[in-house]
Amino acid sequence: MSKILRFSILVSCLSFFSFLKIETPHPSFPYLLDQPNVTFELPESLKEVSGLSMAADNTQIAAVNDEEGIIFLLDKMTGQIVNQITFGDDGDYEGIEIAGNDAWIIKSSGTLHQVKNYASDDRQVFKFKSFLNKENDVEGLAYDPVRNSLLIGCKGKGLEGEENKLKKAIYEFRLSDLMVMNEPVYLLTLPDFQEYLEHVQGEEHLEKLQEIFTPEEGEMKFSPSGIAIHPLTGDVYVTSSKGKLLLVLDGEGHILHLEKLDKKIHPQPEGICFDADGTLYIANEGKDGKARIYKFLYKK
Repeated sequence: MSKILRFSILVSCLSFFSFLKIETPHPSFPYLLDQPNVTFELPESLKEVSGLSMAADNTQIAAVNDEEGIIFLLDKMTGQIVNQITFGDDGDYEGIEIAGNDAWIIKSSGTLHQVKNYASDDRQVFKFKSFLNKENDVEGLAYDPVRNSLLIGCKGKGLEGEENKLKKAIYEFRLSDLMVMNEPVYLLTLPDFQEYLEHVQGEEHLEKLQEIFTPEEGEMKFSPSGIAIHPLTGDVYVTSSKGKLLLVLDGEGHILHLEKLDKKIHPQPEGICFDADGTLYIANEGKDGKARIYKFLYKK
């Protein structure tokens, strides 16, 4: 066969496959969220666990509940409480994040507590208020090392105005300025979810997801309850207790993955954090029993 003929056949084949528009499959999601590798049952003091973070030494998990001003430090291998640090009065605390030597805790009203040098005996506590309030119903806190900011999820009102009632917002608290920026860094809209679901195929529970985000519902059934940044990819993981959902965004806010969680395993997903190697931890409040933290190994 001549070189010219072989080249013509090759060009024809390439043109044919180009016409078919064969696309590279989306990489599989690296966690099996219905198959925890490890389960920690939490004591009564953490039955209403509401936030998680990996501690600075990477051997402990920091947790808060939504009633007491206490940081609970748990052994990440056993789930046992190894220390408790009181930082404030009783209140509705909904998120915790460790950044360097400091612990940051946020209330549903939007008030941030900074516990400087939280692991030492000479720790100090400072409070920061902003335009966020009870109507925003803040839940979820994450440290974004790229932005050097804390990401703050709003379960309630995201933006002012009737036209924004179907939008949920994630704001940032810049650590360099010690203030919340006026504009959200991520805005979650119903059309964005619908567009994503129109372009995915073969996802488990796809039909159920499409029902959740149908425009006829007249409400946004995704409300952030926990946020964490993946240490290896930089992607933003957001849990929603409402609807039992997990959302993954890239750094620009584009939806990479949306998953319907099994409510038998995740009856109320609230806290979420990562280990340095990508191991994922999700905490569920104890609605009708014990609260639990589930550990999911990262499938590289």
